[in-house]
Amino acid sequence: MSADPVVRVRRVLPATPDVVFDEWLDPEALADWMCPRPSRCVAITIEAHVGGRVRFDVDDGDNGPLTLITGQFLDIDRPNRLRFTWSHSGWSDPSAQSIVDVAFEPHGDDETLMSIEHSLLPQEAFDDHDHGWSLTADQLRHRLAVSK
Repeated sequence: MSADPVVRVRRVLPATPDVVFDEWLDPEALADWMCPRPSRCVAITIEAHVGGRVRFDVDDGDNGPLTLITGQFLDIDRPNRLRFTWSHSGWSDPSAQSIVDVAFEPHGDDETLMSIEHSLLPQEAFDDHDHGWSLTADQLRHRLAVSK
């Protein structure tokens, strides 16, 4: 029996860990970079405390119903780490919970090594999330580069 797949994405970002960390808790910032284009987050709920809710209402542009991503914070350790659960309305079992673990490490001068690990994903969701997190991390890198 194989272990559940884990999506791993690492990026060096052009900002300090506290700046990158705060991007993850700011709904206005998240609306700009969180969903892999052409999808867009049209509503975002962030309750930035352990046990607080995370919710992204995603319009993937196909004129179908919104995709709902829901979860709750398991750990908030500014500016080092965020962990939250992640459930997806499009999964065959939309109540399945996966875990997103994001680490922020200082890297060079005013840069951050951001590591995203998304574990406990349903097998059916691995490829989409592997691709999605990669695009999303690139969108965040671009946002930070433009805002410098």
